[in-house]
Amino acid sequence: MRTGKYIALTITVFLLAAAGAHAALTVTFVNPEHYRDDDFRSASKRKSIIAELTRYFATLDQRYLKEGQRLHIEVLDARLAGHYEPWRATFNDVRILRDTTPPRFKLRYTLRQAGEVLMKGEETVTDMNYLWSPNARGSSERLAYEKDMLRDWFRERFIKLKAPKA
Repeated sequence: MRTGKYIALTITVFLLAAAGAHAALTVTFVNPEHYRDDDFRSASKRKSIIAELTRYFATLDQRYLKEGQRLHIEVLDARLAGHYEPWRATFNDVRILRDTTPPRFKLRYTLRQAGEVLMKGEETVTDMNYLWSPNARGSSERLAYEKDMLRDWFRERFIKLKAPKA
């Protein structure tokens, strides 16, 4: 029994070390208290959202970035999908999703490999068709529309190395 626990612990340590060795992404939220989205004005909501998005970016890093690549992303502004409609007495704390309220992130990024800059830029990422996303719509995950949009952007920019549209 103890041997089994020891082996499981050893495997876990090696997996964590390997995951940490690949961590090639840094995400910085620049002055998030000044973002346009209402949830960033509340310190507790802001902290929770930043933690969730940072974890999500880390999964994108481990899934998509190649060995030796380093990516730095600065989040300059963020608007989450939907808006609060305070005039709705029973739903004043619920985000109402509409075609006119897509998620929107202003990002600055630098992708490097072996010290060379592969891609660098600043852009606003948004998805006007976010309500049509079957992955996000069927998900019970928090920030599903934002994550779906960011995943698609990440793939286009850093896997396919497509420059942003002018």
